[in-house]
Amino acid sequence: MGKLIAFLLVLIALLQFRLWFGDGGILELYQLQARIEELKLEGQRRQERNAALEADVNDLKEGTDAIEERARQELGMVKEGETFVQVFEKPRQPAPAPNARAAGPSP
Repeated sequence: MGKLIAFLLVLIALLQFRLWFGDGGILELYQLQARIEELKLEGQRRQERNAALEADVNDLKEGTDAIEERARQELGMVKEGETFVQVFEKPRQPAPAPNARAAGPSP
């Protein structure tokens, strides 16, 4: 009788092992659920990006404002009759480093 109980306990332990660690086990289920969440987030980011690109394409197809803006920013184009003015700022001089002698005691 004791051997039968020991055999059944070993059998249950093996089945539990397969349930937790085997193919299609609970650990694999958790890993797949985490991967699904990652893919959902990635899909959502891509949908947002696609919506922004679609809006940009529609704006380029329908209006001239977007084309004009890009031409000004990326190509430096100017409309006829406009005057182009470029302003250069003087580079800032770095603050002079404090004099080490003045800061410390004199010998």
